[in-house]
Amino acid sequence: MVIKVFLASSSGSTAIKKKQQDVLGFLEALKVDYAPLDIACNEDNRMWMRENVPVEKKPTNGIPLPPQIFNEESYCGDYETFFDAKEDNAVYAFLGLPPPPGSKEAKEAYLLENGPVENGTIVNGTDDAEDEENLEAEEENIDDDTLKREVPMEECNGDEHTEEVEAEVGGETGEEAAEEKVAEEKEAVEDTEESLENTKAPVKEEEAQEEAEDEEAKGEDDQPVSEEEEAPEEEEEEVTEEAEEEEDE
Repeated sequence: MVIKVFLASSSGSTAIKKKQQDVLGFLEALKVDYAPLDIACNEDNRMWMRENVPVEKKPTNGIPLPPQIFNEESYCGDYETFFDAKEDNAVYAFLGLPPPPGSKEAKEAYLLENGPVENGTIVNGTDDAEDEENLEAEEENIDDDTLKREVPMEECNGDEHTEEVEAEVGGETGEEAAEEKVAEEKEAVEDTEESLENTKAPVKEEEAQEEAEDEEAKGEDDQPVSEEEEAPEEEEEEVTEEAEEEEDE
């Protein structure tokens, strides 16, 4: 299949010349075989191009401008559609050609047809560089799996396990804190009662001592006079009587 590019070699429009150069330069970069067909020097080429461009693709005046691109007899598009295909990495699809193996378009086409592939490997659509990248990715995945198997379950769980441990410890700590608080309150009550008792004890002792002193004082007042105290009085009376008797004599 040959790609036909209709162009005007002697066009006075700078925009048309630039568009033609862009199309031809990109086809050469992709190494796509094409045949440039000049409509300025060949009337047959001009007539064939105008007749084979679909009506819906023609401008309002009915005269299509170059460049116009065909794959044999099949119409591909003008510069605008070619540019859009280039931006979408779909030039080969635009030209109706199979993308070469290893190209980005080939990989995307394979993914569209077969869906995502496993282990990062794409069949019939990767070049050597991509194969190496896929191989490295597989090795990294293997290393990651090996590390996961070697790492203890606690470390694999990461933050989740840490949160669980913290939750358990936090629950135990909360219960212990509540018990400690109750014990502290109970101890405070006991200390308060003991301090009150210690305060009352001296008062009671003082009262008891005062009562004892009062009883002792009262006992001394009520105690009868002893015989020893009465004896001197009797002696004095006897002496007085004797003195009076002597005077009388």
